[in-house]
Amino acid sequence: MDKNQVLGFLKKNTMIIVLLIVVAFFSWRTGGAILLPMNVSNLISQNAYVFVLATGMLLCILTGGNIDLSVGSVVCFVGAVGATLMVNLNVPIPLAILCMILIGTAIGAFQGFWIAFVRIPPFIVTLAGMLAFRGISNVVLNGLTVSIKDKTSFVNLFGGGADCYVHDIFGNGALNLTCLFGGILATAIYVILRVSGRVKRTKNNYEVENFAGFLAKTIAISAVIILFAYKLAQHKGIPTVLIWVMIVVLVYGYITNNTTVGRYFYAVGGNEKATKLSGINTNKVYFLAYTNMGFLAALAGMITIARLTSAQPTYGQNYEMDAIGSCFIGGASAYGGIGTVPGVIVGAVLMGVINLGMSLMGVDANMQKVVKGVVLLAAVIFDVVSKRGGKMIAKN
Repeated sequence: MDKNQVLGFLKKNTMIIVLLIVVAFFSWRTGGAILLPMNVSNLISQNAYVFVLATGMLLCILTGGNIDLSVGSVVCFVGAVGATLMVNLNVPIPLAILCMILIGTAIGAFQGFWIAFVRIPPFIVTLAGMLAFRGISNVVLNGLTVSIKDKTSFVNLFGGGADCYVHDIFGNGALNLTCLFGGILATAIYVILRVSGRVKRTKNNYEVENFAGFLAKTIAISAVIILFAYKLAQHKGIPTVLIWVMIVVLVYGYITNNTTVGRYFYAVGGNEKATKLSGINTNKVYFLAYTNMGFLAALAGMITIARLTSAQPTYGQNYEMDAIGSCFIGGASAYGGIGTVPGVIVGAVLMGVINLGMSLMGVDANMQKVVKGVVLLAAVIFDVVSKRGGKMIAKN
């Protein structure tokens, strides 16, 4: 592997390398506490909403660096409506879930209409949504907290109760064998997909990464998956909320990589005028991106109230910033057209590790915000500078 190949490998996998370094750093500073099985499980439970929202935010960003500032307020509003329906109005849980999904999707479609067809800037539309739905959430809840602890089936379904783990079908020992088997199966699927993808690209005479880099990355990620599954198996097993996250990641990963609609998002972000001239309805692409964002915000709302077993007017604050930060840290371009679902997940995990690590170290909450801000700025600077090939530095 020559120098250029090494530099290319490092550039392509920068955030994965950074994530490993950050984990190693906090493992050292916390005496290994961050890698305890309970903390690994908590990392998933506490950041599940980030994984879901960041996946939807990626589609918005792909269309040209656009964002949705309203998702935190939509999460709060959907949760407020759902809790009110289930607790105060005794609406059956399945019907309440359906209402929450429809409300979130409708909000996304409403905002998408103004953005896509009237061409009002997304920043303005979603900023208005952020303010409006935060206020409506207060109205729905009357400024009070609505507890949903007695709705155990809903809480456990979306990962918030004591039984919100997949039970071990192979026994009840100290190690959850079902979780461990799931990790091995996930590793096997990952390796198969990596190899088949490389074979397919080679047959089509597409450029493929150096074999040494391909092998190193495959082995490293496989080891991480196995270690992650082993840590979860030592605690209580697979959290229910992890299943929701995996469904979202797999579905949207497939859509963005293997469907025509998925490629439209990249095309619009790359060059909207050329995309329109090629016969693609770019308005529908924008509309779909924001409608989908509303749908995933509804799912994140259900996950949030299930984990916290209540609904409050303050829920969802800064959720939009976590989602946006995860996308940019994970490699999404601030100009649109570039970004992947796996990259976004890496960004979200990095943010979660930083939060958890600093909390275990007892770092002040205000300083945690400073660190997250610096990490986000560094990621965007890296994106901008790398796209310009270092010209900005050369000029200065």
